[in-house]
Amino acid sequence: MRSASVEETRALGEKLARELRAGDVILLEGPLGAGKSELARGIAKGLGVVETVTSPSFTILNVYDSGRLPLYHFDWYRLESAEELYEMGMEEYLGGDGVALVEWPGQAAEALPGDFLMIELLPAGDRERELRIRRHGSFRALEWDGEKA
Repeated sequence: MRSASVEETRALGEKLARELRAGDVILLEGPLGAGKSELARGIAKGLGVVETVTSPSFTILNVYDSGRLPLYHFDWYRLESAEELYEMGMEEYLGGDGVALVEWPGQAAEALPGDFLMIELLPAGDRERELRIRRHGSFRALEWDGEKA
């Protein structure tokens, strides 16, 4: 899947959000500036989140509960170890009553559940992005933008 702009990346996130359910875990991979936070903003909007969605780089987790499902937006970039996540009660958020978005999941891969949707965002020019989507474990197939994800 391709996105030609920030607005298109957000719109793809909105479309994805329509199919998300409580307990879903979405991993967002890609280099700095690839559009992970923009996709997260689109997912939040699609869930009906009314708060301003910011990157949780310094807090590790931002919780938004104004949408149809709670949104747990993680950024694991600054983690020293997965132990930090367990200390903050991460189990309550991953696979819980809302949707969990995890940026930089490789920083604590051992803390990931078995079922998740991985979205890798790769720069493909100045504004274009390629989105590679893979299901892991028993994460269900989605009809997302007319394609099976």
